[in-house]
Amino acid sequence: MQEPAVLEASHLNKHFGSGDARVQAISDVSLKISVGELVLVMGPSGSGKTTLLSMLGALLKPDSGRILMGCDDITSLSESQLPPLRARRIGFVFQAFNLLEALTVEENVLFPARLAPGGVKAAHPHADRLLARLELDSRRRALPGTLSGGEKQRVAIARALINRPPLILADEPTGNLDSQKGQEVTMILHDIARDEGCAVIMVTHDPRVEDVADRILWLEDGVLRDRKSEQHDWVRDPVCGMRVDAWTAAFTTEDQGIHYAFCSGRCLERFRANPAQYSNDDT
Repeated sequence: MQEPAVLEASHLNKHFGSGDARVQAISDVSLKISVGELVLVMGPSGSGKTTLLSMLGALLKPDSGRILMGCDDITSLSESQLPPLRARRIGFVFQAFNLLEALTVEENVLFPARLAPGGVKAAHPHADRLLARLELDSRRRALPGTLSGGEKQRVAIARALINRPPLILADEPTGNLDSQKGQEVTMILHDIARDEGCAVIMVTHDPRVEDVADRILWLEDGVLRDRKSEQHDWVRDPVCGMRVDAWTAAFTTEDQGIHYAFCSGRCLERFRANPAQYSNDDT
């Protein structure tokens, strides 16, 4: 039986600027995220990933389209209705951790509980369980300045979970961590999605986390393509050497029966001007 949807977005559009400066950041994006899923949103810089995550997190309103959390259309809510919704139903994990430096680990974890029913007092038992699970119990009185990067990110994850939200949004959570710590954080988010009965959407550039994802959503030029968690078909642009995903490449051509993918129209035109110069390179 299919798990129920935590979030469902339909035909989202978002642009910035006007006239010649208009940029279509998100174009007709639809997606559905179910309980227990860890879903990656990947794509090149400037592809609209953070804009999409901001809309899904009720931080930015789309120009058009709907976002449903359960039976609630969050795109129809007023600005005054959004903060309580975010506090109770969405947990945020950021690349820069965003911990309050003057507060201890425990105080940082409990901070969002001020906006939840029962407040900080009612949240203490759950905070104790989270600190134990994330191996932070011995650090509960420590200040953020004394923590390692991995510890800071685990504190941020505990803080995101304190109000038991059905949805966790993680924006580049491994970006400031080394390979080992990044893998640990990814596995924590994977296990949380399964064990806590929530869903995790992670924006990342990090190809190391693909193996543990349930799905990969590839966003490029504001357009979303759904991929299962197979590996990308990475190839090299024969002109500049940049790594390109052949599955989504916008600029391609064939020469003497060989398929080539390019990072940009500029590289494609250079190749077409003199294929022999590049066709023997490793692609």
